[in-house]
Amino acid sequence: MPRSDSATAAVVLAAGSSSRMGAPKQLLRLDDRPLLQHVLDNVRNSKVRDIVVVLGASAEAVQHEIDLRDVRVVVNENYQQGMGTSLKAGISAVAPDADSALIVLADQPFVRATTLNALIAEHRRSKAKIVIPAFRGFRGNPVLLDRSVFPEVLKLAGDIGCRAIFGDHPKGIVRLPVDDIGILLDIDRRDDLEALRSVGDRAGREQTLLERAELKDRQVSTGASIAPELVVVGRDALALALARIAKVLSFTVTVVDPLVEPGELPEVDRVLRELDFSMLGSNPNRHVVVASRGVCDEEAIEQALRSNSAYIALVANRKRGEEVLRGLQLKGFTSEMLAQVRVPAGLPIGAEQPEEIALSILAEIVSSRKRIGKQKP
Repeated sequence: MPRSDSATAAVVLAAGSSSRMGAPKQLLRLDDRPLLQHVLDNVRNSKVRDIVVVLGASAEAVQHEIDLRDVRVVVNENYQQGMGTSLKAGISAVAPDADSALIVLADQPFVRATTLNALIAEHRRSKAKIVIPAFRGFRGNPVLLDRSVFPEVLKLAGDIGCRAIFGDHPKGIVRLPVDDIGILLDIDRRDDLEALRSVGDRAGREQTLLERAELKDRQVSTGASIAPELVVVGRDALALALARIAKVLSFTVTVVDPLVEPGELPEVDRVLRELDFSMLGSNPNRHVVVASRGVCDEEAIEQALRSNSAYIALVANRKRGEEVLRGLQLKGFTSEMLAQVRVPAGLPIGAEQPEEIALSILAEIVSSRKRIGKQKP
């Protein structure tokens, strides 16, 4: 197992209850090995010096089935209170001589050891407080934290990840481009796992995933347009609902996501698998809804603002929205510019289901378009 004199630890978060999987996610098998074993083996093959694994739900079963040699185990008895408690438990256990820590997720078995090494090398080079990997503009995991921000992590509570501190360090964050789609892939549903099992070995899976990320199905056009356009960043059930309703309203629909497949969103006109709005061309009637679940909220809103979009909305709760806007303000965006961002997205109609949220957002877009139309001479 490669080792170096670098002082970077890895905190592997494996305390979740996996309620949506119906079984301990850490122990679900891929290539005849548990998912957590894949993750630990990848970390062991990197230049990480110290490994801390945070367990919670099913801790006894995990310790029985996983090879935990040269790993320090911390059991978070408060795991049900959310990720923040596991982060605190893991960071508290990092060796005192470590100057940084990689926050590694137990359900991301495809992150390459070379990517971990690249994050460590970038921290050594730049002395950044936070290093975040990005695949084609989309932010992923793991994140590297400098020891100087550990005290902030220790103040986190509830179901809050380390991204909560990102907005406090706009000049201390480095986004490192990597050619590793594994940073975006987590195993969140049994369907995800079954799909990966059906592909074959690891090399075959990586090739399949990279092919999905290529711009080859429906190329975007860089020409100018004035037709009403809806751009949705994300590909979940809300994106599908937005696309379906927007088509009824005669919008051109573009989805921005590195992994979306044409069959997933049949109503979509265009797919952009790189977070680069310049590839869309200009359109004064562009309406952008950011529903990336934190993957690239700030980056997508920044691009929407710079491209003078007619409408910009963030699907997030008010607290998360305030964090995003504060981070953008620290980047130099004025209060007047940020006032254009609707957060939470949509009209306040008590929407809860994806279709209801989509309806509230598109109602707000239609209302905005009508209001602007009346203001024109």
